[in-house]
Amino acid sequence: MAFTAQDVKALREKTGVGMMECKKALTEADGDMDKAVEILRERGLAAAQKKAARIAAEGVVLSYSDPELKKGVVIEVNSETDFVAKNEKFIDFVTNCAKVVLKTGVTTVEELAEAEYADGRTVTQALNDLILAIGENMKIRRFETMQGTVATYVHGGGSVGVMVGFDVADESAANASEFDEMGKNIAMQIAAMSPAYLDEASVPASVIEYEKGILAAQMKEDPKMASKPEAVLQKIAAGKMGKYYKENCLVEQEFVRSDLFQGSVKGYIDSVAKSLGTEIKANGFIRMTRGEGIEKKKENFAEEIAKQIKG
Repeated sequence: MAFTAQDVKALREKTGVGMMECKKALTEADGDMDKAVEILRERGLAAAQKKAARIAAEGVVLSYSDPELKKGVVIEVNSETDFVAKNEKFIDFVTNCAKVVLKTGVTTVEELAEAEYADGRTVTQALNDLILAIGENMKIRRFETMQGTVATYVHGGGSVGVMVGFDVADESAANASEFDEMGKNIAMQIAAMSPAYLDEASVPASVIEYEKGILAAQMKEDPKMASKPEAVLQKIAAGKMGKYYKENCLVEQEFVRSDLFQGSVKGYIDSVAKSLGTEIKANGFIRMTRGEGIEKKKENFAEEIAKQIKG
């Protein structure tokens, strides 16, 4: 079966693969478009396996929510370079993966890999096709979900993704623009200040004991504290723990947008709730940083280009 230049162009638009690869695939498929797509997918799988050993520490973290499902997800998909992280096809893939997570309810990356993608392929097939089209190793690394009323925020082109959940007494208030603005501001607070816990009650007892131990050791080494009664020392320690909570617990932190509200994050949430005539309480959050914990391979950029030219 013969094929034309228009067929090659159509295959390229359909798969994102280079013109020469599309021409080769159509030649092997004797002009059969569906068979050519399958050939390119098979090559994509081979390309993915070949590139799998290469470190993927760039990419994006995406926060995405579906108000109808009342559910949100923060997902990290890695690539080898930050150039790919800005690629429209890559961003579309990550967004579609987030939608698949919410639609199917998968709970692990392995389950997501086998789930149905937006166009009938599996997520793995879609990923392999993308690897073939772009030419870099890519990996779906992790994702976390939250159920209920959530607000999301993505910082720095996908360097940090945040999702924060709220309990709202009057659910209709969650549709107000003032609530949306508040949710985004709290998510931005989390991105900027990186709290470790939601509130004082969320801090594990083991962490509290550890911090108290550090404080006790510090006061013991301080000559000014040597003559102070035990009751006074305990009061000082309690005050210092209060400072720890203000630095590490979201609702206790000083709200960074002092131009909007001066006081704690909890105070800001309460002020918005009062304005909306309801009660609002933050009930949890997820903060994910791109490439966190991945050991990046250090390469000489000039040498890498030289290798590619010689290759």
